[in-house]
Amino acid sequence: MIQTTVDKKELLEELNSDYKLSKEQIEFFRENGFVKLKQVLSKEVLDYYGEIITEHVFKYNRNTAPMEKRNTYDKAFLQIFNLWYKNDEIKEFVFSKRLAKIATELLGVKGVRLYHDQALYKEPGGGITPWHTDQYYWPLESPETVTVWIPLQETPMQMGPLAFAHKSHLVDLGRTIEIGDESEKILAETIKKQNFEYTNTPFDLGEVSYHRGWTLHNAGPNVSDKPRKVMTIIYMDKDMRMKMPENRHQLEDWEKWLSLVKVGEVCAGPTNPILYESNN
Repeated sequence: MIQTTVDKKELLEELNSDYKLSKEQIEFFRENGFVKLKQVLSKEVLDYYGEIITEHVFKYNRNTAPMEKRNTYDKAFLQIFNLWYKNDEIKEFVFSKRLAKIATELLGVKGVRLYHDQALYKEPGGGITPWHTDQYYWPLESPETVTVWIPLQETPMQMGPLAFAHKSHLVDLGRTIEIGDESEKILAETIKKQNFEYTNTPFDLGEVSYHRGWTLHNAGPNVSDKPRKVMTIIYMDKDMRMKMPENRHQLEDWEKWLSLVKVGEVCAGPTNPILYESNN
C-alpha cells in the first residue's frame, strides 16, 4: 500500500495538464531526433507512481540469474512490458495526457496511440545498453514514432543515463541490427568514424527525454549501489499502419501488441488506444 500525504487529485491533474514546449525544443527534436526536457514531472508524481511501478517490476521479473551468467542484453536491464494491463494506477501514469501531448507536438501529428509501455530497470552492477534503434523491432509503416524515457529518480552518470547520437534518425544506420554485442561494436565504430555529435548527460529529477524510433541511442553501466529505475512509453501516430514484418522480432511484436490488426490497417487494436488527439 502506498503511503503518501499527497493529494491524489493533484497528481492526476498534473499528469493531465499541459507542458509548454518552446519552438526551439520542437525544432531541436525534429533536427536531432531527440530532446531532453526538464521539470516535466514533479517529485510527488515520480515518488507515488514510481513506488507502484517498482513493486510490479519486481513482482513480474523472471530474470533472476546472477549478473555474471547473463548475456549483454540481460545485463543491461530488467524489462517488463505493459504494466498498465496489470494495475489501474500505473494505467493512470501511462495514459498521461501531459506526456502524450508532448509526443504529439514533437512529432507534428494530429494525435498519438499507445504502442506499449515498458519498465527498464538497470540493476546495480548492470552493464551497458548497446547502441541500437528501437524501430528495428516494430512492424510499423512510418517513422512517426517516439519514446518517452522517464527516470523515476535523479540519474547521475554513475547510473547509466540514456545517450543519443544527433541526427542519426536521418541516416540508414542500425536499421537491420538487433541490440547486442554486434550492434555495439558496429555502431560505436561508425558513430566515431562519421563524427556524430553525441549527448550523454545526467538526468535531473523530473527531467525526461523523447527520442524517435530510428534515433541511435545507448546507455552506460550502472556502477552505483542503487537501481536505475526508468519507465518508458512508446507512442505512434494515431494513423499509423501495420506493415509486413521484416524480421522475427517484428513478427513477435505483431503477435504481442497488434494481433488483431492486419497488414495495411491502422494500428487501432484494443491495446493501442489514442492517448491524445489535437483539436486543431
